[in-house]
Amino acid sequence: MNKNPEVLEKVKILPNEPGVYRFFNQKGKIIYIGKAKDLKKRVSSYFVSSKQHSYRIINLVRNITDISYTVTHSEVEALILENNLIKTHQPRYNILLKDGKTYPYICIKNERFPRVFPTRKKISDGSTYYGPFPSVSTMKAILELIRGFIKLRTCNYFLSEKNINAGKFKLCLEYQIGNCAGPCEGLIDEPTYMEGIDQVKHILKGNLGPVLKSVEERMQAAAENYEFEKAEYYKRQLEKIRAYKRKNTVVSEKIEDLEVLTIQSEDELSVVNHFKVQNGAIVQTHSWEIKRNYQESEEEVLTVTLSHLMVDNDDLAKEIVSNLEIDPESLPEGYTLTIPKIGDKKHLIDLSIKNCQALITEKLYKQTFKQRKTPGDKMMEELQKELKMEELPDHIECFDNSNFQGSSPVASVVVFKNGKPAKKDYRHFKIRTVEGPNDFASMTEIVHRRYKRLLNENQPLPKLIIIDGGKGQLSSAAESLRELNLLDKIPLIGIAKRLEEIYTVGDPIPLHIDKKSPALHLIQQLRNEAHRFAITFHRNQRSNAPNQKSQLTQIKGIGEKAEKEIIQEFRSVKKLKEASHEEREAKLGTHRAGLIQKAIEEGII
Repeated sequence: MNKNPEVLEKVKILPNEPGVYRFFNQKGKIIYIGKAKDLKKRVSSYFVSSKQHSYRIINLVRNITDISYTVTHSEVEALILENNLIKTHQPRYNILLKDGKTYPYICIKNERFPRVFPTRKKISDGSTYYGPFPSVSTMKAILELIRGFIKLRTCNYFLSEKNINAGKFKLCLEYQIGNCAGPCEGLIDEPTYMEGIDQVKHILKGNLGPVLKSVEERMQAAAENYEFEKAEYYKRQLEKIRAYKRKNTVVSEKIEDLEVLTIQSEDELSVVNHFKVQNGAIVQTHSWEIKRNYQESEEEVLTVTLSHLMVDNDDLAKEIVSNLEIDPESLPEGYTLTIPKIGDKKHLIDLSIKNCQALITEKLYKQTFKQRKTPGDKMMEELQKELKMEELPDHIECFDNSNFQGSSPVASVVVFKNGKPAKKDYRHFKIRTVEGPNDFASMTEIVHRRYKRLLNENQPLPKLIIIDGGKGQLSSAAESLRELNLLDKIPLIGIAKRLEEIYTVGDPIPLHIDKKSPALHLIQQLRNEAHRFAITFHRNQRSNAPNQKSQLTQIKGIGEKAEKEIIQEFRSVKKLKEASHEEREAKLGTHRAGLIQKAIEEGII
């Protein structure tokens, strides 16, 4: 896979917007063009190791040395722009990976009594083409709509006036079922037929108001007549027509060849974006980053950029559209400048500005990459603020202990440095001086052992200590720190599990941190990690001592199954012993209650 740090860094800062991305090789040549609903998510997928990647994809990714992208307003625009750019640049891997299909158009044929039909090939024969359509179903819906209102021929006969008058053709089935007006036998004259073609052009240009109204009326009429299947059909037609009506600014019949040039700035950084539009389609995109060292105006920067563009390109369109005025004297003879306020050209300006903003965001991100704060930095700063600490808690240690009915008591301490786990500094403890389930005494022991050793070895002390437990556990830890003269030197807090309350030494009132606060999230991370680490160690200890018996299984007549049922009823041995004999009989039965009563009297439990 590709491990180029510059490429991987660029992937991280791609916007979560629809658009088109381009991969370049070491020679600066485009090797692949793709579209995406979400640029960051799609491009990132190439750089994740996966057995699902084909050999071609793996080879493609290895050759990527740079990435550029163009943001679009929608996924549909991305689809059309991708198609246009692939045709222009013919990237190597697109030729290998794609099936070569093109998107469909609707053609009004340049002929007498013109046909209207779908096609994937545009021929320069004077015919008019509308599209391309990113959805075949949408295109079919439009054709079906047209044929439902206007009777057009579908045959490929050469309908010259001479041939029609000579009676060379006969009416076909399309006429018999009402789909064709019969121009082949002169049943409709050419001017009347062309009136229908004019209506077709209006529909294809998006003038669908009257059409939508007519379909809605038909749908309502069908519903009122209880013709629900027909009403549902018209409803589906409405949805498809409305989908088509959402015009696409990447391809527009109204726009001829032109150059789009826009500028956006933040502080001293300006970004100029250029779209080259040919036959209503964007075929090239490029952006420049310019640092305005001497407080040049945006108009000056745009004028200089246009001058360089004209020097480097000898096929610039004569019309230039922009979001700012450009010095008229800098425009050569024959060139015009337009600053559109509405319409398709304004939509192109908005799209170009959007790309300027995306590049500014990317550039500023790169400039502050080394200085930017990580999520861990933010959590530590928030924790310092919540606990009113003098120092940033970049070294935190959290304690937890674990036992099962007093057997194999163990404890753990986990260490976070700079907001992240420092697993090589994690430590386990076997409880040495405490017998039975005494969490308070166990906490006193492990905290004392931990920091006495750090002091003896002259190791760095933490900036914050967290105890997994409430006031009792916290007091036990404070006692050990006091003995080591560390209580006033290291902040100490406890977190109670139930309500996530934060306790501090000497304050009976807990601190409640907002549940969404990064500070609480960091404390919870430490607590959960300490608990996981202690539980794992404790399970290992128990599994390494298979012959060790719990207190209840030491009672003759109580096996492991019975033990589980008893603990399920009373939750712990301590609560079992505190319960009355009658209470035990009610829950466990006379036999088991008698065995437990005898074990208590004999000191077995």
